Amino acid sequence: MMSFKDYDPGHTVQWCPGCGDMGLLHSMRLAFDNMKLPKEKAVVVSGIGCSGKIPHYIHTYGVETIHGRALPVATGVHLANPDLKVYVNMGDGDCYGIGMGHFIHAMRRNLDMVALVHNNMIYGLTKGQTSPTSAEGVKTKSTPHGSIDQPVNPIALALTSGATFIARGFAGDAIHLAELIQKATEHKGFALIDVYQPCVTYNPSHSYGFFQQNTYNLQKTEGYDTGNFQSALSKAFEKDKLPIGIIYQTHKHTYIDWLKQEHEGVPLVDVDISNIDVEDLLDEHC
Repeated sequence: MMSFKDYDPGHTVQWCPGCGDMGLLHSMRLAFDNMKLPKEKAVVVSGIGCSGKIPHYIHTYGVETIHGRALPVATGVHLANPDLKVYVNMGDGDCYGIGMGHFIHAMRRNLDMVALVHNNMIYGLTKGQTSPTSAEGVKTKSTPHGSIDQPVNPIALALTSGATFIARGFAGDAIHLAELIQKATEHKGFALIDVYQPCVTYNPSHSYGFFQQNTYNLQKTEGYDTGNFQSALSKAFEKDKLPIGIIYQTHKHTYIDWLKQEHEGVPLVDVDISNIDVEDLLDEHC
């Protein structure tokens, strides 16, 4: 039987003291422990950035890919072996910036995986430039006179791109975030959890205290229907108080439901390739 400590590989965490990534890491381990998820049944994929370190700190299968390309790699893992639970960790710049195209296509295909976006509204690893989710007017090293860009709205983008599970969490509430990760895992289809993750070094205005005062748990709102698309879209644009929790959930066919190897019941990882000779192909192209 798995326990919480079994998901800790024992490596020294190399994030700034107080980094919100620590809360997110704790939430993932806690969710895995709650589900008693076997280590060999989970794959943690990441891109480049502060969030990119997370596969090193969770004792499961893991791979750190390149900036903006975590989702294509995760797609390959999932399609080759659908029995694995795939968790894709990306920063707001990693996913909503250079990885935006992959993000949209992964959602419209309804790939069965969990995407956790470490959204601190700043580029942390490269020392404090604006990211796609930085607020208009914010002054940073790259925008000393204030940003003129409108920030990306991840929740609205996910709704209009076809994600079937959309939630928002807060790294300062590890228990609630772990519950969201578990529910996202149990969901069949593409699950986005946009996580408010304070960067204590480069974005002090969005601190733990800020999110504690300016967020509310949507599941405690009487009568809120997570299956209502229009209600979810309205919540995506709320600014005075920011909702966390499950914003939208629906069910439809996943991408792999339609793939031939899935219909035949043989995932790619189990296909016999011992009799395949690629020598002629290599000679022709190499």
